[in-house]
Amino acid sequence: MIRNPILPGFNPDPSICRVGDDYYIATSTFEWYPGVQLHHSKDLVNWRLVGRPLDRASQLDMRGNPDSGGIWAPCLSYADGLFWLVYTDVKRIDGAFKDTHNYIVTAPSIEGPWSDPAYVNSSGFDPSLFHDEDGRKWFLNMVWKHVSSGVGGQPKHPSFAGILLQEWDAKTKTLVGAPRNVFTGSPHGLVEGPHLFKRAGWYYLTTAEGGTGYDHAVTMARSRAIDGPYELHPLTHLITSKDDPDAVLQRAGHGQIVETPNGEIYHTHLTSRPLPGLRRSPLGRETAIQKCVWKEDGWLYLEQGGQVPAVEVPAPRDVQRADPPAVERHDFDDGKLPLEFQWLRTPDWQRLFSLSDRPGFLRLFGRESIGSWYEQALVARRQDVFSFRAETRLDYEPKTFQQAAGLVHYYNRHKFHFLAVTHDARHGRVLTVMSCPGDWPDGRLTFPLGQPIPLPGDAPVTLAAEVHGATLAFSYQRDGQWTQVGPTLDASVISDEGGRGEHGSFTGAFVGMAAFDTSGSGLHADFDWFSYERG
Repeated sequence: MIRNPILPGFNPDPSICRVGDDYYIATSTFEWYPGVQLHHSKDLVNWRLVGRPLDRASQLDMRGNPDSGGIWAPCLSYADGLFWLVYTDVKRIDGAFKDTHNYIVTAPSIEGPWSDPAYVNSSGFDPSLFHDEDGRKWFLNMVWKHVSSGVGGQPKHPSFAGILLQEWDAKTKTLVGAPRNVFTGSPHGLVEGPHLFKRAGWYYLTTAEGGTGYDHAVTMARSRAIDGPYELHPLTHLITSKDDPDAVLQRAGHGQIVETPNGEIYHTHLTSRPLPGLRRSPLGRETAIQKCVWKEDGWLYLEQGGQVPAVEVPAPRDVQRADPPAVERHDFDDGKLPLEFQWLRTPDWQRLFSLSDRPGFLRLFGRESIGSWYEQALVARRQDVFSFRAETRLDYEPKTFQQAAGLVHYYNRHKFHFLAVTHDARHGRVLTVMSCPGDWPDGRLTFPLGQPIPLPGDAPVTLAAEVHGATLAFSYQRDGQWTQVGPTLDASVISDEGGRGEHGSFTGAFVGMAAFDTSGSGLHADFDWFSYERG
């Protein structure tokens, strides 16, 4: 069986394609760098992260992008001996406008090298590229209508004005002909995330509707002509949890069809698993997959019936599920940042960290404040389970209160908890906690510890964060003993729904290492190792 989610933790908007016996999924990364997560599988059961292709300034520079801006809804496909990756770089999300720029990159192999981008358009987000049987290529994206009642953070139906279709000339790298609005969606509204699939002379269009909150859905339509008119599925929605508040997999929508070599049909979709009793999802929007069947009416349906996604679905073949290791430890000895980790926004990572200045350590250079949209020294990994313990050992000697480094549970600038070593005028080096428990839009800090804890001398200090569902406890090690630092904190706010709510944030919780130096002197902090233990 396949057990959902197949990509746990922040991995939304899954675009899937098959090349021979290999399956690939691309997921959104928003403001986290490098851009787009690429995953590989042989069996649809076990998946492995194989890379992030948008890794240089010529492809992606998100300095100044807002929280939950950046890379939205990539589309991965394979044709003409190349992988094609389509993506949006979102520069503004709030208010009436959304500034959304769409690009295409290609590569001969999933490992690359990936080309510099070809600019396509900026009329909306969630682009995809469809390769028709006659060799023509078609570009689709939703169109954003700012002259409407839609407001960023609480989108209304009129802002989502439909799905545009336009031919793409791969030789000239330009759009050809006028764009056509081929599908304005169902009455459910908020149509986005288009993907085309062709079968038996029909063009099947799947879209996402209902917003990415608890009304999310995969809507299906079909037409004999690529430019429509499109008729709706008899059930309207192929996949949705909107009418089942008890379903394990909530917020189901936005995915793509894939066919196995044996003709079996699956459909990916994003989903989330809110904490019990809370509508908060710290793991963000994850990737799941459902087995589907074609019925005599020529429409696709979930194999198990209904529209609610299943936690377990039959796999194409009998394979053993390989669970991730209980403990992951990184000693930073090989001079390369482990693939699990990302940073924020900037392609100029050398200004944020080094693995060579002090071999065996991850050195962070204190830059702008925690939560900056430009240059923030924060290196972190996804939270992919509800309970975990993260530890790190820090060698750091701050000289002013403007310098701080430590261990952080982070979502964005207004949702984080930070256990930090800093400097106090009375005690010298101290340990403190800085929290921003969902204060949107101001991002005001709180200091739940109260008085800082003195750290006499200059010896390295070991820090820990332990999360169990909705609770977070920080601690530090002194004389071989662990001591809790401050009160137990609300970990549930480090979630999609924390702060401004379910339609305002689209990523997921991270845990990692951070440093800032708002004095501008760039004081470095050295991290000897980092461990992540799944509970």
